[in-house]
Amino acid sequence: MAEQYIVGVAGVIAFLLGFVFLVRSWGLSKLKRPASMEFPKENCVNKNGNGEGEAVGTTEIIIVGAGVAGAALAYSLGKDEYRVQVIERNLHALNRIAGEFLMPGGYLKLIELGLGDCVDEIDAQQILGYTLNKDGKEALVSFPLEKFQSHVVGRTFHNGRFVQRLRKKAASLHNVSLEQGTVTSLLEENGIVKGVHYKDKSGQLLTAYAPLTIVCDGCFSNLRRSLCHSKVDIPSYFVGFILTNCELPKEKYGAFILADPSPILFYPISSTEIRCLVDVPSQNLPSVSNGEMAHYLKTLVAPKVLPELYNSFISAIEKKDNIRIMPNKIMAGASHLTPGAFLIGDAFNMRHAITGGGMTVALSDVVILRDLLRPLHDLSDASAICKYLESFYTLRKPMSSTINTLANVLHKVFSAPSDPAMENLQQTLLGYLKLGGVFSSGVSALLSGLCPRPLSLAFHFIVMAIYGVGQLLLPFPSPKRLLGGAKLLWVASSVFLPIIHSEGVRQMFFPLTVPAYYRTPPKGKKNLRGNSMHL
Repeated sequence: MAEQYIVGVAGVIAFLLGFVFLVRSWGLSKLKRPASMEFPKENCVNKNGNGEGEAVGTTEIIIVGAGVAGAALAYSLGKDEYRVQVIERNLHALNRIAGEFLMPGGYLKLIELGLGDCVDEIDAQQILGYTLNKDGKEALVSFPLEKFQSHVVGRTFHNGRFVQRLRKKAASLHNVSLEQGTVTSLLEENGIVKGVHYKDKSGQLLTAYAPLTIVCDGCFSNLRRSLCHSKVDIPSYFVGFILTNCELPKEKYGAFILADPSPILFYPISSTEIRCLVDVPSQNLPSVSNGEMAHYLKTLVAPKVLPELYNSFISAIEKKDNIRIMPNKIMAGASHLTPGAFLIGDAFNMRHAITGGGMTVALSDVVILRDLLRPLHDLSDASAICKYLESFYTLRKPMSSTINTLANVLHKVFSAPSDPAMENLQQTLLGYLKLGGVFSSGVSALLSGLCPRPLSLAFHFIVMAIYGVGQLLLPFPSPKRLLGGAKLLWVASSVFLPIIHSEGVRQMFFPLTVPAYYRTPPKGKKNLRGNSMHL
């Protein structure tokens, strides 16, 4: 009865917050901008002069980096008949432990870009959700896919195979040039970026010119410092390796184990391989080369692994060169407007990888940027284009801030099991998800990118906090329990609110009050894109 009362109170608050959310959503739909309207496009081509070494190509847009964001953007802009030059430091398939999980919301963005077939023929695995395990207790987190067609699910795969499929699609367009090279610097004149200096694969120094340069060269970007206010935090590292000859407890579901000292994540990346990621705090990272990491995994982590995976877990640790390490970087997207240049992807904004939402944010950003560039007649007025594209930073907030906040909050809660307050938060989350219904499906909708709404995130945070306090007060609110409830609220707020602040409260919850939201495309000259005009 007591738990039903708590849920009932939470339901009343949910109704009130839901009403506010619907009113706000109605306002947004009335004022939604026609960003995808098609207009005749002009040709805006710079005839290259001589730079250092040799100047190559006639291009409208240069894209630095051909990872998930860069390759998808190149294809989408190429389909819109822009002449695109893509410069990527390594065109070979990379063996990475990042970018292996595409949430259902990200898959929908992939379809919207015309790239849905890129998850075919790479042995990608369908994922319907996660099992969340702690101290023998389990909560099932299923993605709310009932309203979608059967092919709309999460996908896991080898990152290198997926990226190569994206690159192949981009390179298939006659107006997209994809070449291997390392961009050394931006070419800037009078505060306006005119192109890039880069070295091709033979080491020759070249210069490429274009009215717009889009930088998306990943989390290790060497160009971001000149284009954004970068403050990178590395709270932990993922230690990754591949398990074979085993199966996960529930078919088509990943497994997440809340353990001390490290959260552990399992998901399939092919029909015969399961990826294991162990989150290790930055200050306690053992060395791989001298065997400390293997000892750490065997003695402290392996005892917490699910029994059906234990033997394969030990075998994977003992396999030579199987252990790899990746830094989990966090960087809020703080824009620094630079005429002639634009920054997207992990080069611009990163969240903790614990929820696997990075590619979903990247593909969402690509859709928004493509739609903003579609109505442009002319890219030659760099200052006007820069001012217009400022709206991107507000338009991206529903998806990016929802996934960023959820990822960073969950990592803080999951990675401090020895803290009694964090332990209470973990138990609260587990109990909240086990309530099922709108509670469980609401959180999984946020996690999967299917409900990119910051207000929905705030709603679930508030209701979850009420539920947690109520559980602590049962069966009777003694002074000790009241103190515990107050501490839970304090700790939860100290985790949630700073992350919300870093995302930008105004852009996140009140986008209609941001002037840049209403920016309209600058007027260009009336020449058609098909008729060349050399400047």
